[in-house]
Amino acid sequence: MNMVMNKELAHVLERSEVDCLHSRLTAIKEIAGNPMGVEIQTFGSATAFSVKNIPGPSFNTIKGLKDGDEKYIDEIIDFYNGKKIPLRFELTPGHVSSTFLTYLSEIGFYQNDFHTTLYAKGHEAKGEKNLSIHELKRDEFETFAEIYTQGFQMPSFLKKGVAQNNEILHDKKGWTFYLGCIDDEPAGIGVLFMKDNIATLAAAATTPQFRNKGIQSSLIKHRIYHATQKGCNLLVSQARFGSTSQNNMERAGFKLGYTKSIWIKK
Repeated sequence: MNMVMNKELAHVLERSEVDCLHSRLTAIKEIAGNPMGVEIQTFGSATAFSVKNIPGPSFNTIKGLKDGDEKYIDEIIDFYNGKKIPLRFELTPGHVSSTFLTYLSEIGFYQNDFHTTLYAKGHEAKGEKNLSIHELKRDEFETFAEIYTQGFQMPSFLKKGVAQNNEILHDKKGWTFYLGCIDDEPAGIGVLFMKDNIATLAAAATTPQFRNKGIQSSLIKHRIYHATQKGCNLLVSQARFGSTSQNNMERAGFKLGYTKSIWIKK
């Protein structure tokens, strides 16, 4: 695969994001009775993700829109309006033109944020020797949820849901969870999703008291090493532009692929 950024590679990166989220939400949807209210629907090139009972933009978003999908926008608006969930378009620079952006603006949407997609060729990488990392066991998802909620400053009452919605992926093909410890104390988590020899470095978090100790850098390198050993020749990740997460990715060998523009309703 040509690792120089072009529209073809941009499509591969975006497709990997869609595949990762699709796999995660499909597993959540398969919980008896679909208690989270997951729905996934395609509109032209785009995939619309909706999780009624998990608020926030991470799981309620539209990915994959391209020029020519303007004709589906009304259907997409109706899809989210019917669920009373705000629309959030994630647009990549390789697939939408000024014509498409102008159309969104004319019907009442505007860009309010950026988000970075990074990529790297599979390569050997190992973390710091003074940190220990192991694959998460099924009985450790409460620990995972504790670190996740603390790392993202989420209310503690959400821990049960975070644990459940990740534990269901434990035995799903392509998913691996990691726990990083400092002096045998749980300090950080990282998630890896692999499909078609492409590895996505998914969720990661560190408890506040263990930040700036190299735990996330080690978790990144550990996942790179594991994915490369499994035959992945392309690694993908996302981060807020200019964030510590992006800095850590770049230090581990990732390059900037593109910056997505995030559009919402005025």
